[in-house]
Amino acid sequence: MSDVRSVTEAEFEDWLRAHAVGFLRPPVVTPEQVDARRAQFVPGRLLGAFDDGRCVATFRSFTQELTAVGGASVPADAITNVSVTATHRRRGLLSRMMAQDLAAAKERGDVVATLIAAEYPIYGRYGFGPATWANEWTIEVPRAGLDPRWSGPGDGGRIELVDGEDVRKLGPELFERFRRLQPGAVSRDELWWQVNTGTVRFYDDWTEPFYAVYRAAHGEVEGLVAYKSDETWTGKQPDQTASVLGLVATTTAAERALWHFLCSIDWITKVKCGYRGPDDLLPRYLPDPRAARIISHADWLWLRILDVVRALEARTYDGAGAVVLEVVDGRGSPRASEAERGGGLAAGRFRLEASPDGASCTPTTASADLTLDVGELASVWLGGESLLRLVALGRVQEEREGAARKADALFRSPGRPWCPDIF
Repeated sequence: MSDVRSVTEAEFEDWLRAHAVGFLRPPVVTPEQVDARRAQFVPGRLLGAFDDGRCVATFRSFTQELTAVGGASVPADAITNVSVTATHRRRGLLSRMMAQDLAAAKERGDVVATLIAAEYPIYGRYGFGPATWANEWTIEVPRAGLDPRWSGPGDGGRIELVDGEDVRKLGPELFERFRRLQPGAVSRDELWWQVNTGTVRFYDDWTEPFYAVYRAAHGEVEGLVAYKSDETWTGKQPDQTASVLGLVATTTAAERALWHFLCSIDWITKVKCGYRGPDDLLPRYLPDPRAARIISHADWLWLRILDVVRALEARTYDGAGAVVLEVVDGRGSPRASEAERGGGLAAGRFRLEASPDGASCTPTTASADLTLDVGELASVWLGGESLLRLVALGRVQEEREGAARKADALFRSPGRPWCPDIF
């Protein structure tokens, strides 16, 4: 049986190699890559499965903050770098690593665990549910109907091209302002900014992107975009695509101006927007919204509730009401073992009383209004899923007639959640 345990610093290179193999990358790790990734080595937060001394499965978690509905941050256990070597799959290695990590996160006091799922069917077994969704659009610039004479914002603001050093200075504060406005957004540490501006390079294929900021008339930076362009020509005509690596803005004026800027660059005939929120305003910024064609729509950030009381009290509610929830954790899927479901980390019956003035959540012995799996609670917690839809799908059990409609109105948020990051 493989040994699942924390990885030592001496085993870090072997762990990185196993991670590369698990993701079907070349099974070679250079000394430069090992040195670059050492900042990710936190004792106890890297797990591995070892067979005869060789690493055959990888798992890493790190400290993160997640923005709840209303702007409060909750501590999160961010999970990433999960892999199992093809020769050791279906042996329960992921289940053992996940159970160990979630137990440690619960002990630390994390409210939720987060991850970006490479495959949909895996993480529901561990109590995770899809909590945010994302769209990708491609804008056909000639069809967009934008004024070809546009030379900049007409509101007194301006677009400035900047470099990576500028982004490392301006970006963190801008992003924190943005994150407080966007449920589902997660924190970015200093290493994130170093990696995404090329000062720390995990791979050898780094190419410097373009960066542009929107500066409002009063001087404050309110938006930032990073993008790359290909070099496609069709005959003697430029036919280039600008691919957006990330765009965040704290005002609609900044967001509109940055999208208009991208569509106004000479030679650019297509703009790939990257992953955006499901109710993003982008198509409606265009005189012809049909010029923005959806090329994908899929789940994005997955959540696992670890502390029901703190999670439900952290967010805000526009309406007033009370609901008793029976949260199932550890018994939801007949195919899932107790280890897979997290061993009942969040199970219980809870009474939520909420209003625009605040919320309280307490364990109770009162009869439940709704029974739902902890993964379904994660899907509705940020307001991105409807309890009525989940009842219709058979994923939530309505124990009292009308309870789902009442609770659905309580959990809904003004806008859908969005996570602009992958980790």
